[in-house]
Amino acid sequence: MSIDRRKFLRNSLLAGLGVGLSPLAVSGEPGGNELPDPDFIGTKLSGSLDTQNGTITLLQTTDVHCQIHSHDELFWENNQAVFRKTAGYAHVATLFDKVRKSNPNTFVIDTGDMFQGSELSVKTTGKAITPILNAMGYDLYLPGNWEVVYYKKNMQTLLGGLDGPKVCANMFHDVGEGKKAELIFPPYFTWSKLGVKIGFLGYTDPLVPIRQSPNYSKGIIYTKPEENLAYYVNVLREQEQCDFVIIVAHLGLSQQIALANMPECEGVNYIFGGDTHERVREPIVSKYAKVVEPGAFGSFVGRLDLEVKDGKITGERYELMEVDPKKYKAKKEISALIDQMEAPFVADIERVVGYSTVPLYRYFVVENTIDTLILDALSWKVGTEIVLSNGFRFCPPRSTPNADGLIPITEGFIFDMLPVDATVRTAKVTGAQLLAWLEKELNNVFAKDASKRFGGWVVKFRGMEVEFNAFGEQGKRVQKVTAVGQPLDPARTYTVSACERDGDPETMLCRISNVIEGKNMPYTLHPVLKEYLAEHSPVTPLPHGAAKVLDAPTTLLTQVSGVAYNFR
Repeated sequence: MSIDRRKFLRNSLLAGLGVGLSPLAVSGEPGGNELPDPDFIGTKLSGSLDTQNGTITLLQTTDVHCQIHSHDELFWENNQAVFRKTAGYAHVATLFDKVRKSNPNTFVIDTGDMFQGSELSVKTTGKAITPILNAMGYDLYLPGNWEVVYYKKNMQTLLGGLDGPKVCANMFHDVGEGKKAELIFPPYFTWSKLGVKIGFLGYTDPLVPIRQSPNYSKGIIYTKPEENLAYYVNVLREQEQCDFVIIVAHLGLSQQIALANMPECEGVNYIFGGDTHERVREPIVSKYAKVVEPGAFGSFVGRLDLEVKDGKITGERYELMEVDPKKYKAKKEISALIDQMEAPFVADIERVVGYSTVPLYRYFVVENTIDTLILDALSWKVGTEIVLSNGFRFCPPRSTPNADGLIPITEGFIFDMLPVDATVRTAKVTGAQLLAWLEKELNNVFAKDASKRFGGWVVKFRGMEVEFNAFGEQGKRVQKVTAVGQPLDPARTYTVSACERDGDPETMLCRISNVIEGKNMPYTLHPVLKEYLAEHSPVTPLPHGAAKVLDAPTTLLTQVSGVAYNFR
């Protein structure tokens, strides 16, 4: 059935109900599918075709990670890193208000990682974030990979406390023995304006049980989007008679591009993505859909404008809007609410625990100053031959110095760097295990098949030096490894430390299986960092060059390749 045919049938049905061609009779405002009051129809709508001309505006945030205030942000300009202030929910709210005022046909979406990433969130198990999100007036939500950080029940409570609807078509209740029951959230949501009906279909990262601590997602079964995508697209196009279909996703840009090239994605217009914090400024045109992703930490808002004439979409524009606090002044009501939520904890959050002489950031795929700081602290405290740290991208930069020219490191920033205060674990690992693990981890980042790339960056290490080809053949990327100053010996056993992942057996360390003598230390990462800073501050955690990429620049800012995209 063609889109025009579906629209004719839908409008004919509405005419038969006595509401003319008004799209508001289908779903009015977000969250309901009820017919408007008859008096309202008679006095406001009158069936005029003028109501089917104009612009529909769709706004998207993602991966804000509880960064409620303006903060330093890193930009790559003229082949160098530059920093300027962005974000803050009170400033984002002003942007939303301005867009809504200029165009009442506006719909606002957040595609995940709303409840993890700051000390305020940890101290309140995410509860302090809910009132802020509700005050922002979001129209639709998708759970991200980190929404499970406080476990399944809390995830359901936190998302349930949000006023707007939630969608996700690939998170199922686990009834035991790996058997899935019903979906935890509705799979899709529809919204109509100007005679255009838009369907939103949700998918979050199915690799959560592997990428993150296994216990976080206990009780949830994830499926790959392609397992039911074609079915739901058909439901939206044929049953719901949608004119435009958007996948709201939290899969990572590589995975989203791969999905947009799958036949199951036929009938989808856009993927509004998240997870990898990529800044897509021009939609990436794939075989079946266009893909966008609006950065992270509230620094940007993605905006898609759909031009509508006589109830038909005739054009579109996309832009990535930078949230400049000078341009978008803080909305007083949101600022007051944030102050109220933060008041019991602000003294701890702002307590300075050390200083850095260089900007602290975590944006480059290979090495970063934040990761170097963590590795230096762990190596100093634990004393193992090799230290490992996961390849995260979250945590906004910190680059603003004080009057003495030093950059303060606060307790709150420790939580930004490491929202999970994991226990430190040590173990013994053979050189052969380390080599196999390095190849596996590098493939997770640089796999030629985009659907096999994980969301994280290159794993971080100290005590080893690794030369590798990022875009080499799977299993053959590593060219040279030295450990403890000598060529890696496959038969030798090395002492290694990293963080424990909640739910991993003692025989696993940082996704290395079958380790020997796995043992948890009587301390966690946060105290280690604070002790290290107390003794060594100010620190200068410049990368040691432990990871040397041979076929790409050390300033590589994205794992995405083969498409027209650059991170900047």
